[in-house]
Amino acid sequence: MDKAILIAALLLAVIAAVQGANCVHRGVRSRWTVVWLLLSFVAQLAVLSMRSQLRGACPLGDTGEVLLFSAWSLTMCYLLVGSVYRLSLLGVFTAPLVSFLLGVALVPGMMEPNPEHAVSSDVWRGLHAAFSVLAYGALGLSAVAAMMFLVLNQQLKDAHLTTGLFQKLPPARELIFVVRRLLILGFAVLTMGVGCGVLMKTSSEVVNKHLLVAFGVWGCYGLLLLVTWLRGVPPKTLAISVMVLFALSLMVFVLL
Repeated sequence: MDKAILIAALLLAVIAAVQGANCVHRGVRSRWTVVWLLLSFVAQLAVLSMRSQLRGACPLGDTGEVLLFSAWSLTMCYLLVGSVYRLSLLGVFTAPLVSFLLGVALVPGMMEPNPEHAVSSDVWRGLHAAFSVLAYGALGLSAVAAMMFLVLNQQLKDAHLTTGLFQKLPPARELIFVVRRLLILGFAVLTMGVGCGVLMKTSSEVVNKHLLVAFGVWGCYGLLLLVTWLRGVPPKTLAISVMVLFALSLMVFVLL
């Protein structure tokens, strides 16, 4: 049952991506992208609820659940941030990433069909995992906004000023503002996750390895924010740094 709903969530995200890209190509506003992603969000939440009941704990026990939780967090951040900053085109760039995460989560072997029900759970470990993945939603959306900035920058360099994509993209200053705000938000939530990780029981080597990686990712994002605050970072450099950091950190956690 949960797999069927997860497939539905993937299809809804794919529809959002394809329909949004088609609207951008035709130079019209994509009014349905947010609707498709909202429906996908509800389906993702339903699957997470089912997995939580199966595990008797926060559904972050395997790679598939981590990817699903990341997609859910990313979608939630888009639904909140997109409406606050009126970035309707953000959904067109977010939907492909959500589709990718859900698609990989559906690969056989990524998600345990019958996970073991937890007899007891470490509260701090659950909070560490939940805050960390929620942080990845904000940091992932920051990377998406950074990609939009780089696309806009390239469109300006190539003098493609009449394309539907260029006309729908927000101003560069607004995009960089969103990148910075999401970066700060993601780092703040990740800090809470790392703090909970320090308090959790670290009896296994795998848990210790995850915690060390979390510290490393937290340190890299903290260093980027510190340099940005003290010396300032050019917008293009900041956008590239945010995208590279998110891609590398996501790859590291998935491969652990």
